[in-house]
Amino acid sequence: MTKMKTHRGSAKRFKRTGSGQLKRYKAYKSHKTGKKSPKRVRNLRKATLVSKGDKKRINSMLP
Repeated sequence: MTKMKTHRGSAKRFKRTGSGQLKRYKAYKSHKTGKKSPKRVRNLRKATLVSKGDKKRINSMLP
């Protein structure tokens, strides 16, 4: 059986933390930020963890 290939698009978007969880960055911050509050734009810069429901699917893309 051949090795599983890493999904390259996912590899660029997700990083694994030391404890094995998946880190992601938030969407909706690239443009149209004038109508969003400064607090909201500031919070969009921060990374967050992948939700429990998506974790299994993304784990299969990142062997």
